[in-house]
Amino acid sequence: MLHCIRKSASFYFASRPSPVLFLLSSSVTSKTTMSAKKRKSAVSAAPGKEPSAKQQKVEEEEKKERVEGWLLSLVEKQRSEKKEMKFNNNRLNFISDTVKIKQGSEGVLYWMLRDHRVQDNWALIHAQQLAVQENLPLHVCVCMVVPKSKLSTLRHYSFMLKGLKEVAKECEHLNIQFHLLHGEAGDVLPGFVSDRGLGAVVTDFSPLREPLQWLEDVKKRLPKDIPIIQVDAHNIVPCWVASPKLEYSARTIRGKITKLLPEFLTDFPLVEKHPCTATRTAKLVDWDETLASLKVDKTVGETEWAKPGTKAGLAMLESFIDVRLKIFGAQRNDPNAHALSQLSPWIRFGHISAQRVALQVRQSGKNAAESVAPFIEELVVRRELTDNFCFYNKKYDSVEGASEWARKTLKDHSEDKRAYLYTREQLEKAETHDKLWNAAQYQMVSEGKMHGFLRMYWAKKILEWTSSPEEALSIALYLNDRYELDGQDPNGFVGCMWSICGIHDQGWPERPVFGKIRYMNYKGCLRKFNVAQFEKQYSPKNL
Repeated sequence: MLHCIRKSASFYFASRPSPVLFLLSSSVTSKTTMSAKKRKSAVSAAPGKEPSAKQQKVEEEEKKERVEGWLLSLVEKQRSEKKEMKFNNNRLNFISDTVKIKQGSEGVLYWMLRDHRVQDNWALIHAQQLAVQENLPLHVCVCMVVPKSKLSTLRHYSFMLKGLKEVAKECEHLNIQFHLLHGEAGDVLPGFVSDRGLGAVVTDFSPLREPLQWLEDVKKRLPKDIPIIQVDAHNIVPCWVASPKLEYSARTIRGKITKLLPEFLTDFPLVEKHPCTATRTAKLVDWDETLASLKVDKTVGETEWAKPGTKAGLAMLESFIDVRLKIFGAQRNDPNAHALSQLSPWIRFGHISAQRVALQVRQSGKNAAESVAPFIEELVVRRELTDNFCFYNKKYDSVEGASEWARKTLKDHSEDKRAYLYTREQLEKAETHDKLWNAAQYQMVSEGKMHGFLRMYWAKKILEWTSSPEEALSIALYLNDRYELDGQDPNGFVGCMWSICGIHDQGWPERPVFGKIRYMNYKGCLRKFNVAQFEKQYSPKNL
């Protein structure tokens, strides 16, 4: 299925591969959940061909069968039916030399790092199965760290903490102890393991340097007889299984992932009520007080359109399947169309599993066949390519991390005259001559999102309007990671690197400033969608 989408993939511009990032965002500003009446009006308002009478009849029959919340009920039923499913040990990566749980221990710990959810979480599933085998209690912990940075915003930490509040409540219901630890993992987790007498640490996977360093710190300070077991709960095919090396592009990794999907794209077993009760219970968390006490930048506020947590993420997936999936294939490159999934914040914080999304879209999207394949291409191949890049390229956020041809062409044109030069402050305030760029920047600042097509245009213009590729990349990453709700993620790093440094792309006809890096301009956008409509909707008057 993944081979048939090349020229229809949404990140193609001028019939060529475009970035793997910025893939699930949207310009829709609706609430997370929509009533059936609102969904009907959203469909009728979407541009494009009117559905045939036969299609309308089929859709009306489906709507009769589906009431709001149908997806959550369906998923709960599927989990229950598959609760005895076996765990695939090819998902495991032993970080420590020790592989067996310490004998005489008093519990198993799941260190929740990247994937903040209970169900559909391969790392927690393995931790529970290990604890059940040893007849031990199960603990979950999160290590809270707030770096002193303008990237630490209320927008991000509120979304994260409110999602974790839902996790803690579900853990309590399942007799699993949830702990919120304050400090870097290397400083607080080894002592916690020792104090609680825990005999194994299971954790999930992130390819970014900070989490990898935390993992290394824990490994150094944890007793040698306690195993550390890593499970990639974020990707469908574990990153290190999909490929042992840095892949050049989607073309080179697509076949490898496709070949492994039958093994890894499966249903999930259920995380059940844990049979072993801990003698020492976890300290209750005052979530409101915790959020209020965090030293974060509160000028970047919470978003209204995206409600945190697994339930809200599934509600957004439900609305995508019911309303937007049918037009995704044809209209995903139109920022004015309500066509994208909008799932990136929930996937970025691990509130929902990309694997669950893929399963439900394939199962429930039978009446939108022309959209399913390009969506799966973005969700699976191109998203997992971003983890591959960050895992195997330690300079994933630097011009030095670009291919040799890209570094050379950028250097050759670094002294080219720029028609416009803007500072980071001017760009942040959307004070450029380009109304479309300003509108996209305003949407990002105010709503924490930007349509995927515009995110490419937005980043490339920063290259065109700043004094060097290094400055352009620094500004693009700063703005993306500060304001985008799905920022500080492999998708964001690779998206900016694609736009500015040609990652996963090829050389194009040479031109000033860009060299051989792919070019995008305002006139090209005029051919793609109604630019005036978007500029009017997101006029940055109040920024």
